Amino acid sequence: MSRNTQLSRRFFLRGLGTAMALPALEAMLPTSAMAKVGTKIPLRMGFAYVPNGAIMPEWTPNELGSQFALSPTLQPLAGVRDKLQVMGGLDHAKAAANGDGAGDHARANATFLTGCQAKKTAGADIRIGISVDQVAAAKIGHLTKLPSLELSCDKSRRSGKCDSGYSCAYQYNLSWKNESLPMAPEANPRLVFDRLFGNGMPREESESQTRRQRHERSILDFALEDANRLQRKLGYTDRMKVEEYLQAVRDLEKRIEKSEKGEKNAAPRPKYSRPEGIPSDYGEHISMMFDLMMLAFQTDTTRISTFLLAHDGSNRSFKHIGVSEGHHSLSHHRNDEKKIAKLAKIDRFYVQQFASFLKKLKNAREVDGSSLLDHCMIVYGSGISDGNRHNHHDLPALLAGGSAAGLKVGRHASFKDVPMTNLFLALLDRMGVEAEALGDSTGKLADV
Repeated sequence: MSRNTQLSRRFFLRGLGTAMALPALEAMLPTSAMAKVGTKIPLRMGFAYVPNGAIMPEWTPNELGSQFALSPTLQPLAGVRDKLQVMGGLDHAKAAANGDGAGDHARANATFLTGCQAKKTAGADIRIGISVDQVAAAKIGHLTKLPSLELSCDKSRRSGKCDSGYSCAYQYNLSWKNESLPMAPEANPRLVFDRLFGNGMPREESESQTRRQRHERSILDFALEDANRLQRKLGYTDRMKVEEYLQAVRDLEKRIEKSEKGEKNAAPRPKYSRPEGIPSDYGEHISMMFDLMMLAFQTDTTRISTFLLAHDGSNRSFKHIGVSEGHHSLSHHRNDEKKIAKLAKIDRFYVQQFASFLKKLKNAREVDGSSLLDHCMIVYGSGISDGNRHNHHDLPALLAGGSAAGLKVGRHASFKDVPMTNLFLALLDRMGVEAEALGDSTGKLADV
């Protein structure tokens, strides 16, 4: 218990250019509210997108209901199986051509969170629709430091010609504030880190960053006096929780610094220069971005986040798991068993990254002792099902967490011809956001 200390849920540790939100503490609730603490914990909503579909026979469990066995691709999720829903039969009909010809990869990205048909253009007259995350941000974003957080492992693009006459804006952005304005995701973990823990005052933040780089100091150094003063007022449980949180922040900061130093010392790459601060190791890059999403949720810096792990059509190779060919090239496998086996390895790699993120959410504790994952609703999936055929029905989709909001975790559910946007409407409803429709939705998915 706290030592008669009452903190606001939006309390920050402050220093030069620094404003660090804290995780949920007992001291943030009056004693009389402790018995009802569950009603005080915010619900978060996140989306993670992977490209080029999946090998569905390796993805889909054989059994329905709560007694399902994890499929080969989903095996890495064994530690969070009880917090998970495998959801089959969800569609994105607006990602199909519908008379617009080729361009399934651009449409898959653009439609995934909007449920709208992208206008086929490579010019400035792009048009799609508002995405589910931004519907939520418009209603509840004012409650947190950041209305929403957009992440990617690809540098954002807002113009240029990409897939079959579609603007690159469709393919490199997942979140849309309105029908013509994408919310550009950030791929540099250093910039995301500074955004989460900066105080919003550019001059102070710049001075803080300069001092850190010059003297190899941590962002924690600038908030240390505030942290020490707070710790003296907290009870044992809260002190341990704050120390654990600060250590997690510092560990992530060290990983980012190590990545930056590695990039600066690396030999020049022909024809391609990775932006400073972005790890050369793709798995580590994904892990950093998921960790940043977790810290943002844990500290209630935002309750809404999207993560584009790679744009659809990405032709990245995965030599570290024995796949030297490009992902997109392999996805046109034409039933070649060797190519299918390699694609399944890529699918499993992505699931492993997601599983690691979910395990960290599961192990993080809220003020009442419940799992942070119980208070998060995380959708993971792709806008394409079979990459060889470019189809957009029966998409690979997972829904993790949300038991505190009444979601039916620990099961494999299968639907038929149900728009993915029906699921999104149901999640908005759990977030307390009223929305009559989203894209091609036909109503809220009841069985969720």
